[in-house]
Amino acid sequence: MKLIKVAAAALNQTPLDWAHNSKNIIDAIKQARSEGVGILCLPELCISGYGCEDAFLSPALHETAMQVLHEILPHTSDIVVSLGLPLNYQNGLYNAACLAVNGRIAGFAAKRFLAGQGIHYEPRWFKAWPENVRGEIKTPSGNHPVGDLLFDIGGVRIGFEICEDAWVPCRPGSKQVSHGVDVILNPSASHFAFGKFEVRKRFVLEGSRAFGVSYVFANMLGNEAGRAIYDGETLIASDGKLLAVGPRFSFRDFRMSSALVDLDRTRLSQVSLSTLEQDIENAPHYRVAADFPWPDLEPQKQQAIQPGWENSPHIKEEEFARAEALALFDYMRKSRSRGYVVSLSGGADSSAISCLIYLMTRFGTDELGLEGLKNKLSHIPSLNTINDVSGLMHELLTCAYQSTRNSGSVTRNAARGLAEAIGASFFEFDVDALVSGYVGMIENAIGRKLSWENDDLALQNIQARVRAPSVWLLANIRGALLLATSNRSEAAVGYATMDGDTSGGLAPIGGIDKAFLRRWLEWLEKTGPQNVGNIPALSAVTCQAPTAELRPGKEKQTDEKDLMPYDVLDEIERLSIRDKKSPLEIFKLLRPQFKEAGDAKLYEWIERFFRLWCRNQWKRERYAPSFHLDDENLDPKTWCRFPILSGGFERELAQLREYLNRKS
Repeated sequence: MKLIKVAAAALNQTPLDWAHNSKNIIDAIKQARSEGVGILCLPELCISGYGCEDAFLSPALHETAMQVLHEILPHTSDIVVSLGLPLNYQNGLYNAACLAVNGRIAGFAAKRFLAGQGIHYEPRWFKAWPENVRGEIKTPSGNHPVGDLLFDIGGVRIGFEICEDAWVPCRPGSKQVSHGVDVILNPSASHFAFGKFEVRKRFVLEGSRAFGVSYVFANMLGNEAGRAIYDGETLIASDGKLLAVGPRFSFRDFRMSSALVDLDRTRLSQVSLSTLEQDIENAPHYRVAADFPWPDLEPQKQQAIQPGWENSPHIKEEEFARAEALALFDYMRKSRSRGYVVSLSGGADSSAISCLIYLMTRFGTDELGLEGLKNKLSHIPSLNTINDVSGLMHELLTCAYQSTRNSGSVTRNAARGLAEAIGASFFEFDVDALVSGYVGMIENAIGRKLSWENDDLALQNIQARVRAPSVWLLANIRGALLLATSNRSEAAVGYATMDGDTSGGLAPIGGIDKAFLRRWLEWLEKTGPQNVGNIPALSAVTCQAPTAELRPGKEKQTDEKDLMPYDVLDEIERLSIRDKKSPLEIFKLLRPQFKEAGDAKLYEWIERFFRLWCRNQWKRERYAPSFHLDDENLDPKTWCRFPILSGGFERELAQLREYLNRKS
């Protein structure tokens, strides 16, 4: 047996935070060395941070990344480490992984395939490295090979698939195996999406099996740059068997997984050695050699252990809870906000956000302990005297229920009960006098009374807008961040008041649909995340029909009466925006599912969706940043671009009307 110990470390990095990023890298290397690791894989672009955006175009950034790389090099003695950085080579910028061996640079492997879909814009900044091309780059420590490389380190052959390289049909690993690769390293910055970890697991397992190698995958961790969440998944597989699975959504600066791999075993899975040696001799340009004294290791019993919550039948609910909690925590500490403020209406959206902050506090203290969590929030002086989770929640979350004459006791009691249950600071404000003041001022100016018959929308919106200044004031006083409470379903049709419920610096649930959010709240009320439990106080929220509560009580206003059933709205949104279907195609697809509504009503809902979607693009352009959760995002800055002014699908809707007329 030829045994070596390999490891993957997930790092919680921040774009352009050179000191923080460098410390995480060095700390991970130290831990790996102390555990006898021979090869350590770190995430993609871990030196600079993955989410530097157009700052990648700055020559100063490239120079600094190279300087920091050389500051890290002395810490790589007695170990082989992959370090990601942007690399400027012959007036082109490349996404590269430096393989450091025993304190020296062996070379730079460059990414072959760039991620340019969805939230990724790598082709805007980087060039894809061509196959079978190798160059040489001058650095402060000398000249080093760069490009499409295979490394021979003390007789152990190491190849790279950098993130997207593993997601394409013609994976680089399929070529590397013909050159006798033993270990493939995959440094990644693969953003979180529901269920995506299973896809990663499949390509890691399949890569190790099909290529006959040991495969090491390391991902970014946490909310790195604001919108994308990284779950910090680490995976190690060998010859089709999963050897190590790291925990996801950790609150630590880094998490590491390691495993012993038997190179002799994987080599037997490849083609004959004589063919391999011949291929290698015929392609010397492809191989970089360096000496390294691999230690003799004894076999150890090992088993990949999956975190228990990932076996839950409610995996999507668990993922949502943990992804959002970690994202909120990182956003708070990286923005140096002193907690969060929520306008808590007693409805589903604001209640869900408040509960996510509670889960953030619980998950964080469960993993780090109270003092560990406080140390990460050292920019909040008021936490110094806190000695329990309840006190922590009281400092980190401030909620305000703001009533008008149209507010009812049901929502008021629900808001107060939930705030008490999760330990948030809670205030009640009566803003009706402010509403009356604005209405009276405008009535005097225009010379007539406003009425619900003539001015319905204006009278609704002024109530929502009047609530914003007070919660902004609370946030400013506390040095906290105000959270906007609108969700993705509302964003699709503009069912939100600009400068009202859209007010805030961050929209945590802007990427999730209302139907799932309501199911998630019911799960949280009755079951809750593993090792945390449920929140029974949510029963006062989940029993309500969603309502803006802005019209007089006798109107019995509900969201679904104003719009359409949320399950219908969400299906139309998916088909039209995600799947790019026309109104007529959507009608045909949804007719069997919602046949009880009747053709006329289904047409009415589809027409309403498309008209509201087109009319409200300007609102989506103004929404606060939200977290990316799946491929149904509507964020126009990162995922779903649509013109602010358009023809409004008039021709397409006319085709649907003609189809219905022919049917009738």
